[in-house]
Amino acid sequence: MSKKIMLLGSGELGKEFVIAVKRLGQYVIAVDSYNDAPAQQVADEREVIDMLDGKALDAIVAKHQPDLIVPEIEAIRTERFYDYEKQGIQVVPSARAANFTMNRKAIRDLASKELALRTANYRYAASLEELRVAVGEVGIPCVVKPLMSSSGKGQSTVKSEADIEKAWSYSQSGKRGDIAEVIVESFVNFHTEITLLTVTQKNGKTLFCPPIGHRQERGDYQESWQPCLISDEQLKEAQDIAEKVTRSLTGAGIWGVEFFLADDGLYFSELSPRPHDTGMVTLAGTQNLSEFELHARAVLGLPIPEIILLQVGVSAVILADKAGNNPQYIGLEEALKESRTDIRIFGKPATRPYRRMAVALAYDQLGGDVKAIKEKAIANAKKVTVVSEQIAVTK
Repeated sequence: MSKKIMLLGSGELGKEFVIAVKRLGQYVIAVDSYNDAPAQQVADEREVIDMLDGKALDAIVAKHQPDLIVPEIEAIRTERFYDYEKQGIQVVPSARAANFTMNRKAIRDLASKELALRTANYRYAASLEELRVAVGEVGIPCVVKPLMSSSGKGQSTVKSEADIEKAWSYSQSGKRGDIAEVIVESFVNFHTEITLLTVTQKNGKTLFCPPIGHRQERGDYQESWQPCLISDEQLKEAQDIAEKVTRSLTGAGIWGVEFFLADDGLYFSELSPRPHDTGMVTLAGTQNLSEFELHARAVLGLPIPEIILLQVGVSAVILADKAGNNPQYIGLEEALKESRTDIRIFGKPATRPYRRMAVALAYDQLGGDVKAIKEKAIANAKKVTVVSEQIAVTK
């Protein structure tokens, strides 16, 4: 049952997905806006285009005639997906899901207004003046995010009125695509942030991975751990919400459904219709199938009998600190001396400040001390230094 899969976006998550489907005998064309992106290094073919150019997107779809289109990023002209579905191409999870979730406005309105899920109070703003009004309505502190972005780009916290103009400027420099509008969210005083990886199947029930806890800085995750201990009641509520929203969006695949856990209960935060960055902890062997293997099986319609928690694991990111090319990694030998650890380098050809370049993994048997495992993963991440050829600045 070999299928031709077109992957739109070829970062580290896409790379692991390509490896998973290649192990199942599939053929992959990896697409990105730059050459030699991580997933392109392991795919059968590659294309380099601006995926926000609808005509360019149509052209490569017509050229390759894929059986499946699998989006990995937000910056895609997703409205074209409806036409691809009419052509008989399977869009993962579905054209509806991709269009709703690639834009924070669509998914937030679906969750809050249509499905009546509990979310942070929010407003939208399409200009600096509208942002001032929106901040006044939701209150300070609040969080400002571009409607289209990933990995925390363009996201900031407004702690005083003096931060509003800076938040607007940062949102515009960090947005993906051509949408200037932002979402302004009231600050939820949460104590835990979790990702509930949810698997919808073509011919099977919806499955849930054990919850993943994570910590963020600059809107991007720094460490994630599985399992994250929450009450049975909260887990059941999170599962019910995840099943409700994924059923509404339709399609088969893995979804990263994010929640805030606060003293006053559970809040729906965001949803990604694809493997989630915090789910890289599953590469530490925490489950019988990683999130990438689950996604591969789900989109291909292969059975997933069950998801089993095997051990405790933690992932900690390894970041670049400057712009450069041809990165090298110093300290691998020292990091890998630790037992029950691993390092995964993504293979990105260029660096920039805070760019995620690799991940350190640590794990132990079920019942292991999560705090100690987390400290080991963080310590190993700090042992690895990313060095690169500095990019010359022309005056």
